[in-house]
Amino acid sequence: MHNRLNNLTRAVRLASLAAIVTPATVAAGGFSLNEQSASAMGTANAGAAANPENATTVLFNPAGMSQLSGTNISFGAAVLDIDAEAKDGTTSATNQLGGTVNGSTGGDIADPAVLPNVYLTHEVSEAIDVGFGIHAPYGLAADYENDFTGRYFADKTELTAISFSPSVSVNNGEGLSMGVTMNIMYAEGRLSKLQDVRGGIYQNLVLGGAPAGAATAQQASQLGDAYEATFGAPYADIEGDDVAVNFRVGFLYELSDKTQLGLTAQTGTEFNLDGDIKISGYPVADANSPIGLSPTTLTEQVRVPLAIPESATFGIRHQLTDKVTLLAGATYSRWSRFEELDINSTEGAGGEVSTVIGRTGDTPITHITEQWKNTWQFNAGGIWQATPEWAFKAGYAWDESPVDQYVTARIPSEDRHWLTLGTQWQDAQSGWTVDAAIGTLIFADDAKVDEYSYLHDAPDTVDPASGASNYKGTYELSAWSASFQVSKAF
Repeated sequence: MHNRLNNLTRAVRLASLAAIVTPATVAAGGFSLNEQSASAMGTANAGAAANPENATTVLFNPAGMSQLSGTNISFGAAVLDIDAEAKDGTTSATNQLGGTVNGSTGGDIADPAVLPNVYLTHEVSEAIDVGFGIHAPYGLAADYENDFTGRYFADKTELTAISFSPSVSVNNGEGLSMGVTMNIMYAEGRLSKLQDVRGGIYQNLVLGGAPAGAATAQQASQLGDAYEATFGAPYADIEGDDVAVNFRVGFLYELSDKTQLGLTAQTGTEFNLDGDIKISGYPVADANSPIGLSPTTLTEQVRVPLAIPESATFGIRHQLTDKVTLLAGATYSRWSRFEELDINSTEGAGGEVSTVIGRTGDTPITHITEQWKNTWQFNAGGIWQATPEWAFKAGYAWDESPVDQYVTARIPSEDRHWLTLGTQWQDAQSGWTVDAAIGTLIFADDAKVDEYSYLHDAPDTVDPASGASNYKGTYELSAWSASFQVSKAF
């Protein structure tokens, strides 16, 4: 029995542990977050690269610091609430042996999130400004109910990233400015799912002499059911963190006294989330167990690469009248560099998990095919300065989803429309400004998931070791956000 179970463990695979695929990503393209500034959110971030209203320009275009006098500080927070749940009657799943996986739709998988931010700029001289920002550029969180039908593909997913962003800008005194921001980002992530052991049990029975076929498959399925009923399904949990750095370069040009243009480019980078994988409840041979198996815990040090894309943003601001300002912009993001998500061992073939699944060489412990595509975001907005103190804002953005063919339970994403309204109160004498904004996301369609496990060396080919594992579901998505910000010019 012990030798059979050694063979069983080689067949049990750690599939679909994707760290960056959750509905929190509906806030912006990929897993970026739009809600970084209430003043910009009021116009759906339209023309933010060309509209340095306050210290938040550290994020959107550091060149904009050249148009701020003295010292400026902006601080605030946004609340993001996403509703993402599979529709009743649309979910179905099969285990490794093709049997039906029963369960629920998983419930609303995303809780409200709070995204704080603070920015500071200081005029060093007529030609030089410096700044600093702390904000959350990327993030996600999702948690399915325990009886979720697709529990062998996804359970919990968490990613928290915070950026510390020193900036500097210079200007030539003739309407042209240039700035650079360095984003020093710390990220920590967690991802988990339940594991299906039925395929491994079946292979173990065949290696032990049982005939391949429906009868043995039924026996393996019954043994798997008995194991889960007695001990629960094995649970794989990964945690890790890392620090990464990228840069944003920005230009701002005053075309006239009414129109200015902004252009920024951000470099790509990669997190390598170092941590460990823990598999609790993993089956091992036990003659004293009524089913011949009992649970154990396996651990191994792992690394999860997480790609951050390059991007470029163009913005324009035009003062139509003394009271009306028009804004527009576009952002292109190179999400296609995110081709796969691999869980790699840092212990070699001798790690506990690697040993039991028979991993060798550079093969990852598990592989997720992503194959994301490059995306565009287009936005437009306006500001009406109703009185010297009060301004009202509105904006619209069309945001393209990078997830195309390989839509998963961790990111049931679709293209979306972002509608925002904002207001601003300012007291020129004291230098205080208060911004508030609200927004809603309307999705172009329901997100349809049809998920399998794929081979690392052939990302379009279903992994034979995953057997008949599959999850299908149609998700209804919606979201709203609210943001508040206080700024002060000294």
